Amino acid sequence: MIKTVGVVGLGLIGGSMAKAIHKYTDCTLLGNNRSSSTLSRALDEGVLDGVLTEEKLSECDLVIIALYPEATVEYVTRHRDRFRKGGIVMDCGGVKGVVCDPLRDVVKDAGFHFIGGHPMAGIERSGYANAFPELFQKASLILTPYPGTPQACLDDIWEFAQKLGFGHLQPSTPEEHDHIIAYTSQLAHVVSCAYVGSPSAPNFEGFSAGSFKDMTRVAKLNEDMWTELFLENQEALVREIDTLVEELAAFAYTIRRGDRERLRDMLKHAREIKEAIDKDC
Repeated sequence: MIKTVGVVGLGLIGGSMAKAIHKYTDCTLLGNNRSSSTLSRALDEGVLDGVLTEEKLSECDLVIIALYPEATVEYVTRHRDRFRKGGIVMDCGGVKGVVCDPLRDVVKDAGFHFIGGHPMAGIERSGYANAFPELFQKASLILTPYPGTPQACLDDIWEFAQKLGFGHLQPSTPEEHDHIIAYTSQLAHVVSCAYVGSPSAPNFEGFSAGSFKDMTRVAKLNEDMWTELFLENQEALVREIDTLVEELAAFAYTIRRGDRERLRDMLKHAREIKEAIDKDC
């Protein structure tokens, strides 16, 4: 049973985790953040019960690490001997291979259980000031545990996650996660950024509706975080970009030729795929 939780990193995800834990559970909550002003704010607001010091890591049944992937690996490695024996450490990063692979040997025989995690939730704003406890309502939580992770640990995580509002648990492997997330998340951010790069973008006022807002929403991003995520999953992401470029080229060729029947077939095929996807949602 999870009674004491530590949160490392109080940005949008970590801050929302902290606020959700404070609001929806009776867990003792400790936290830490690189920015002392953010940490002080979380303490002043009563979200945190105390500061997560190195000495208090051993008191936590669960430590949630909401840092960039490279920082996550460094943090777990540096504090390997301080986590509670039998406790759970879960990260929240958007790529899993670069976290889970190097930590495999680090956490082996360390006495705690490391589980890769990825809350599928977010908004186009970042930072603790924009964090809110309802962020995870009905969201999916992806977990990429190492083989041999006790089922009891996964059960504890899911029971805890449901209290925070998560509606679906998706087990995966780091490899599968990074392959699929390149398409479902990272490619969408690349496309949105490329889309607003058009010289036509500044002239949108009065000519835009829902589709323009949908296409441009995630271009409002944290460039530091997404640069790291893109480069740490570059092989899978570039493959998706190349596939998209081929699809766009086919549309451009068909439209340029004025091939009405071919264009109609392409649009019909896309609609049918979308309808099939929607049935599975």
